[in-house]
Amino acid sequence: MQYRTLGRTGLEVSALSFGASSLGSVFREVPEDEGIRTVHEALDGGINLIDVSPYYGLTQAETVLGKALRSVSRDRYILSTKAGRYGSDEFDFSRERIMRSAEESMRRLGTDYLDILLLHDIEFGSAKQILEESLPALEELKQAGKIRFFGVSGLPLGVFEKIAPQAAIDVILSYCHYSLNDRTLLNLLPLLDAGGVGLINASPISMGLLSDRDVPDWHPADEEVRAVCRRAAEFCRERGEEIAKLAVQFSTADERIPTTLVSTANPDNIRRNIRWTEEPIDRELLAQVEKILSPIQGRTWDSGRSEWSTNNKQDAEGKRS
Repeated sequence: MQYRTLGRTGLEVSALSFGASSLGSVFREVPEDEGIRTVHEALDGGINLIDVSPYYGLTQAETVLGKALRSVSRDRYILSTKAGRYGSDEFDFSRERIMRSAEESMRRLGTDYLDILLLHDIEFGSAKQILEESLPALEELKQAGKIRFFGVSGLPLGVFEKIAPQAAIDVILSYCHYSLNDRTLLNLLPLLDAGGVGLINASPISMGLLSDRDVPDWHPADEEVRAVCRRAAEFCRERGEEIAKLAVQFSTADERIPTTLVSTANPDNIRRNIRWTEEPIDRELLAQVEKILSPIQGRTWDSGRSEWSTNNKQDAEGKRS
């Protein structure tokens, strides 16, 4: 496993990190013991960053993760969780709720401090509240020794473009913007590097687009994106390869991206993902898949309030790389 520095935090994080959302049975019903074994397999395989949220499984993911970590020395893992989102349409970025949420998360996780606390999907909150109330609350928690570092997560890249120049955040978590079908996250690197902001990349398979399974009905991608990704997956299958493998290898290979989160609650799957990151990527297959995906490269979807929008769809089409 490779380890890279997470911005100015100085944390050395594994290139592949563990997204604990699956522990909350958000994709399928997961027996608790299977989820716990998956966490232990991840740690034994060299993964040291674990990300979770009270939103995942409505606190179930944090609860199961806390049980998994009881027998693990605290210095073996870097723990990240979130505050602000508590249900599909339940958001509360107030100072009082953030403070209470952090304490609740620590109790569920069995720890007296968090390495990283992120505001969850800030595009659903107002920019004014995030800047004037939510982020100062995180700074309070940091000064009190409850958290070591803090930041924000969200889908539109515009949220980071607006927040990073105005607030001293330590970390951002971006998802679905550095994968085989969308590299627009690279456009954000100069801004993050200038401020020493650590970057966590998530969802290398684009929430299921880059997989051999059927794309879930709730996926927000349009039909053309789905169809092109299906063609790319079929192309890989015809050559005896899994597009998910290529996707994970691609997203973890670039040293400018410190770490990439994958989520699974299956011990065999996490072992396989770890193995993939250690195998050389098939450059010829990569080039062929990139060609198939080129018509939809960088295409995204809307999320959150319009005040955060920077016309990502149009920008992506003009900034393909």
